Amino acid sequence: MSNYTVVTGKVPKKLKEKAKQLGININKVIREALENAVREKEDQIFLESLNDAANILSKINIKRMVQNIREDRETR
Repeated sequence: MSNYTVVTGKVPKKLKEKAKQLGININKVIREALENAVREKEDQIFLESLNDAANILSKINIKRMVQNIREDRETR
């Protein structure tokens, strides 16, 4: 079984003919464009998650956390 699937799309006939005349590998162009679009979307989602995490972490009072850790160590 193949790891590939068929994806169809419509382009103007003249564009396809011109690409063929110029020796452009349409499958390669489509595959690379789709890979880039997926990568960009994944990066966007990652950055949004990172911003969410940064917002949550910015609410933490570091001085209070350090103080609590020191107090905990002293009680041991």
